[in-house]
Amino acid sequence: MASRFFFFCFLLLLLNLDYTVVLVNGSGAGVFKVSYKFAGSERTLSALRAHDVRHLNILAGVDLPLGGTGRPDAVGLYYAKIGIGTPPKDYYVQVDTGSDITWVNCIQCHECPKRGYHGIELTLYDPNDSLTGKLVTCDREFCKEISRSSFSGCSANSSCLYTEVYGDGSYSMGYFVEDIVQYDRVSGDLQTKLANGSVIFGCGARSKDLGSSDDALDGILGFGKTNSSMISQLASSGRVRKMFAHCLDGVNGGGIFAIGHVVQPQVNTTPLVPNQPHYNVNMTAVQVGLDFLNLTTDIYTAGDNNGAIIDSGTTLAYLPEVIYVPLVKKILSWQMDLKLRTLHDIYTCFDYSGSVDDAFPPVTFHFENSLHLKVYPGEYLFPFEDLMCLGFQNSGMQSQDKQNITLLGDLVLSNKLVLYDLVNQTIGWTEYNCSSSIKVKDELTGSVHLVGAHSLSRGCILNVPMVLFSLLLMALLHGFLTELL
Repeated sequence: MASRFFFFCFLLLLLNLDYTVVLVNGSGAGVFKVSYKFAGSERTLSALRAHDVRHLNILAGVDLPLGGTGRPDAVGLYYAKIGIGTPPKDYYVQVDTGSDITWVNCIQCHECPKRGYHGIELTLYDPNDSLTGKLVTCDREFCKEISRSSFSGCSANSSCLYTEVYGDGSYSMGYFVEDIVQYDRVSGDLQTKLANGSVIFGCGARSKDLGSSDDALDGILGFGKTNSSMISQLASSGRVRKMFAHCLDGVNGGGIFAIGHVVQPQVNTTPLVPNQPHYNVNMTAVQVGLDFLNLTTDIYTAGDNNGAIIDSGTTLAYLPEVIYVPLVKKILSWQMDLKLRTLHDIYTCFDYSGSVDDAFPPVTFHFENSLHLKVYPGEYLFPFEDLMCLGFQNSGMQSQDKQNITLLGDLVLSNKLVLYDLVNQTIGWTEYNCSSSIKVKDELTGSVHLVGAHSLSRGCILNVPMVLFSLLLMALLHGFLTELL
């Protein structure tokens, strides 16, 4: 009888019903509520995933579980978890708004590490292992657009190749494939259901300097502006609106990454600079404490790129020398007796053991439409090798091509909700607790749902209670079937 009772409960679980089980025995009664819902970054049984995919709602919000940290002394990267293929496998990819191509390391990559950041078990993608994986050939419109012209000697049936080179000289090379990418669609307050979309991405066969085994990930999740990016491909198929937001938690790690129309908190925005490959915005002034740097307006529009680039794939903040030098001088003038040291030919550091927020000024960057980005000392100063170091860098000295660019990375974007609105060509931000939640609108139903924070650095730990519960149910099912036979 007990076996039949538990088998009945198991059937209720499979039918996606909530119920309360009361156990009565000689030692008393126990009550526990069992719910079968998708929540946060948790995954359900792989055999049931296809069921939810068939119930995909277009233009719904998407919740991407986020992990990592932006601190330069702790590798300095934020990453998300996505599923790729049929049946799906989990991949951990660095979130990069400065990249237009999504790629993961491929089975041909023999030098790729097997474990990476925080001991994450890495996965090499194999198109032949996926029922829905297929090669992208040169005659596809995607290939023609990404290369801006047909590859020389690339015939219609040949594989479409790619090379993605980054500012520090690292690169990934390989070929494009198309497969199903799974993600968590927002279905209620702090609840998600599995959804998917067909996406073209790179299968990396060769790479250089893209992370040691201590900080490696499976690849890059490109959320750039062009039609080849993940957000653009999902939007073109009607899965989502071309809007997304991230809130990088600089205190606890992880944070929020959501696709869709964020309705709370409200965010002031500034227009994106047109005809630029990245998320460029016009900077108008730099303020240190209460004082503005004595710079002419043309300083902010001069240089190799128009405007300041907002880039979640970069850790530090890079400024042209004409801005960097007076900025650093002004910051350090608050503590005149500091003995400066340069570490690794990159970091300007000094010995300081007190509270940096009490001893140094905030730095505020001003933009069009009266939008400003206030960066506190605890955000632009970070501990490194028993010293405190500045997160601001001279872009002309540090970038491989010596470009005098303004680029604001994770260090100054952390603890702020940053909203990218490609529908209206604007970007904005506001100070926010990235360990809390935001509200995202479901465009199909008009309902508004909470999307909460994640921390995959902790979420990767095995969920032992759930595993034990599943094993118990399987054992009871086995006993019931044995009794019937």
